[in-house]
Amino acid sequence: MNTKVTLIIPFLIFLFSAGAFTQQKEPSISFEKTKHNFGSIREDGGTVTYRFEFVNKGGKPLIINDVNASCGCTSPSWTRKPVMPGQKGYVSATFDPKRRPGNFNKSVVVRSNAEQSTVVLRIVGNVIPKKKTLADRYPRKVGDLRLKSNHLPFVTVKHNQPRIDSLPVANTSDDIMKVSFTNVPRHITLKLKPESLKPGEEGYIWGKFDPEKCNDWGFVIDRARIKINGETPSNNRLAITAKIVEDFSHLSEKELAKAPDVNFDRTTYDFGTVKQNSKVTHVFTFSNEGKSDLKIRKIRATCGCTTVEPDKKIIKPGEKGSFKAIFHTGNRKGHQRKLIYFISNDPKKSNLRLTIKGKVEE
Repeated sequence: MNTKVTLIIPFLIFLFSAGAFTQQKEPSISFEKTKHNFGSIREDGGTVTYRFEFVNKGGKPLIINDVNASCGCTSPSWTRKPVMPGQKGYVSATFDPKRRPGNFNKSVVVRSNAEQSTVVLRIVGNVIPKKKTLADRYPRKVGDLRLKSNHLPFVTVKHNQPRIDSLPVANTSDDIMKVSFTNVPRHITLKLKPESLKPGEEGYIWGKFDPEKCNDWGFVIDRARIKINGETPSNNRLAITAKIVEDFSHLSEKELAKAPDVNFDRTTYDFGTVKQNSKVTHVFTFSNEGKSDLKIRKIRATCGCTTVEPDKKIIKPGEKGSFKAIFHTGNRKGHQRKLIYFISNDPKKSNLRLTIKGKVEE
């Protein structure tokens, strides 16, 4: 045999063996399975856990660097120490079904020093909803009276049409319950229906909002108090809200063409940068470009702003009007954005939003 060939063959065998040995030395993570189905579990049955086991089929120690779950409802744990070649390790996924009824499909991402550095594990299943108690369905508590909410919203109320709404309640006491209300303004009527609730019985608070008795516009909030069997329990406030808007639905096209038309010189004022505990003043000016009188119903400012009533609330066609807005910075800091609502009888712009914004430095 040629001497050169005789020398080359052992050298090639050595290179192949060295390469195979080097490749064998790298850690390799191999899971028994990467997906587990829990099947059907109960929402009130507590957490469930599955342990994904793996083997290091490489030649070096395997180290799991990090494990992340796709949501806070899943908590992972894993083998923290290095897994030697041929040895086993695990990654556990614990799922909490509380407040998560229905099907779920969650992932757990495993990162290690293995050749396949990222592996995605998955847990799936279906959460059977728990049966809701009266306390679950009526989370607000006033004595032994449970309510869906302590807020009765009438939402949008046209200025010439009373609106009726209701709030579900339940009696969780062992006695017959009668409910009455105090501090109720004249434009609101509240009644319990039925007039008395038997133990465990459900009913509702019937409410009526009469905007013509309210003499207000825009967002309105009132607070009444609840009495139970003549006694006043703690946390007895009931908030009642409404947004009173003008009803323009009866206007004909001819009347709409002759309607007032409010136009502001600017709807946003940027005061730039000011210091804390200072005062920003701006005068918003507007004109009535319509063909009938513009009537200012209300000017409502949000937190931090006050407004000065305009000299006149009726603006003739072609005339101009104005009002002053004052922003007190107080201890606020950073970017500020305050809103002012201009409510009028302009059918197309009956609730205009104006803005005062800027930055307050410490």
